[in-house]
Amino acid sequence: MSFLVMAGATLPLGAQPVPNRLGVTPSAQSRDFVANKQQFQLHSLLTEQRHPRSFDLSTRIAADTADGLAALLSVDEDISAALQGVADDPARLAALEHASREITRALREGHRLYFYGTGSTGRLAETIESGLWRPFWQRTAASPAMAKIEARFPGLGERVRGEITGGDRALIASLEGFEDIPEIGRLQLQDNGIRPQDLVFAVTEGGETSAVIGTALAAADQAGADARRTWFVYNNPDEVLRPFERSRRVLDDARITKIPLPTGPQAITGSTRMQATTTSLYVLGVVLEDATHALLREVLTGDELAALGFNDAGIAERLRGFAAIQRTTAAAAQKLAAWTDREAASYAAGRHATYLATRALMPVFVDVTERAPTFRLSPLDPVDAAERRSWIQVWTPAADGAQAWQALLHRPFHGLDKALYLPPFENGIDDPYLREAALRGLSNAGDEQQALYDLSFSDANLQRSGPQAGDTGALILLGDEAHADANRRWLQAFAAAGAEPVLVSVSARPLASDALADVAALPRPVPVIAVTVPQRDAFELNQTIALKMLLNAHSTGVMAKRGRVVGNTMTSVQPGNLKLIGRATWLILSHVNAVLETPAWRTARGSTAPLTYAEANAVLFEAIEQRRSAPGASGLPEVELSVVAVLDALKADRPIDWNAAVTQLRAGGLSRYLAPYATATGAPGR
Repeated sequence: MSFLVMAGATLPLGAQPVPNRLGVTPSAQSRDFVANKQQFQLHSLLTEQRHPRSFDLSTRIAADTADGLAALLSVDEDISAALQGVADDPARLAALEHASREITRALREGHRLYFYGTGSTGRLAETIESGLWRPFWQRTAASPAMAKIEARFPGLGERVRGEITGGDRALIASLEGFEDIPEIGRLQLQDNGIRPQDLVFAVTEGGETSAVIGTALAAADQAGADARRTWFVYNNPDEVLRPFERSRRVLDDARITKIPLPTGPQAITGSTRMQATTTSLYVLGVVLEDATHALLREVLTGDELAALGFNDAGIAERLRGFAAIQRTTAAAAQKLAAWTDREAASYAAGRHATYLATRALMPVFVDVTERAPTFRLSPLDPVDAAERRSWIQVWTPAADGAQAWQALLHRPFHGLDKALYLPPFENGIDDPYLREAALRGLSNAGDEQQALYDLSFSDANLQRSGPQAGDTGALILLGDEAHADANRRWLQAFAAAGAEPVLVSVSARPLASDALADVAALPRPVPVIAVTVPQRDAFELNQTIALKMLLNAHSTGVMAKRGRVVGNTMTSVQPGNLKLIGRATWLILSHVNAVLETPAWRTARGSTAPLTYAEANAVLFEAIEQRRSAPGASGLPEVELSVVAVLDALKADRPIDWNAAVTQLRAGGLSRYLAPYATATGAPGR
């Protein structure tokens, strides 16, 4: 097998290495990280561990795509178990019911709700606003009940704000330096006009994200001793967070109400865009929908509520109901494999993918943009790109880029104003590395960024980056979405160009016959992945979550088939912030020391002193520099380059030869390089 157990003997983090056996002198940044940034060395977190069900993913999916996808989707069973546990625990269930009542009260009294997160949880926050809340009110605007609602609660549809660290530009690609700065959370709270009586939900999958913690503390300072105003939502157990000072500040702050939602390791180690974010999005969506239902019961009849999609299911029933959604989604693995194989083949041939979505636009956009940092891909191309670097693009039926952004956000684009952020960044950030990263990020975060990205299915985009032979296209439908003429034209355009379209639908009802007829009329067979999730709800949360799980499994499967995953570790990770530098260091340490413990290594080399954390980190920072300067190193992930360089050096008992490591890695990839050392026991507890 081509994976290695991330276990075995490792020296304590403070242990001394064999004196410069690798020939690498730690840089100033490396010395600073090891000595002063222990609070970002997060390998002890539950979300950073390897999951046994997907342990050998890269091997399994290479042999059988459907089997690999089934392994990925099976990890979502952990969410079912966790939510069942919350539903069965009176205290934890009461906390969610309390949150629902507080939301109802705040909305009734004319206050706002503010959901804030970084990276994946920032996209979660924006999904709550722009993928659930605002679309619900747009649908409701066509209902006769809207007049009664507006008379009693005017402007209700404008009362929820979801914000990502760095503003809307960070939806395209996270401005990585921002998340390590608590001050930006306070500044964005101020920027969005959040007042002491508003409710703030600070969401962090790890429970340690500095920007989110800054938001929670700033909100608590606003609200004073009233713990009903500030909520902290996270996915790691308290006991593993307590070693981190910034996490303790929140956990021990009586002004902040905590909602812990741990589910366990992620399907891809540390990739919290998967189970952690699915859990928090579903739970917060259920709570918000429950609160909205309670509020609207004050003005609408039962029939009017039912017409809007509400039912009598309470929070506990909804939490238990996740298991049925998960089973329905997981059952689609075999059909999903056709799409995964098709898209992976397009990338292997140097081609591209284009997704078209209307109601599904936000979950589709989120999954696509999260691929770049997870798997070391180029982010979406700007309109002025000289050549296509991104493997994929997302379109929606719109006349131009401005209309497409409106279709995504259902509100104006919101960037960061330098007048507000620049002085605190220049004068209030003591760490020179963080200050430099923050200023660099701020230069790419303003309102002007909107014009650089065009998501429209328009003549301009067809001319700029239209379909070509060998491309993959995916038409993705969500909920009770009608099969529009734009969808038909898109299918025909892709088929005519020799591209390979796929139709994906997640709805409470079977796929409409007109969509099937249009697909059948195309010259080549088109895979159809239709998932029926009969549990309807007003916000279409159930269908959105099912689509999210499908997309997460599909995109991860594609990247695993393209060699961007080793075992179930994200060895292509981009070390662009302190947390990811820590993760990359741990991956180097773990993969190297796992090899040193194998019988194959010991037979050939005897006992070798394990790599230390300081050595691994020094090599990582050197690899970052080598990637910029060494011939042929551009495009190689730092973790993979480091693992090969270290093992080659230890094998030959000589300093690291970066050029030789580049040659080795380019010859066959990390999985092939590690194959001779694969453990005989296989993955633990599949």
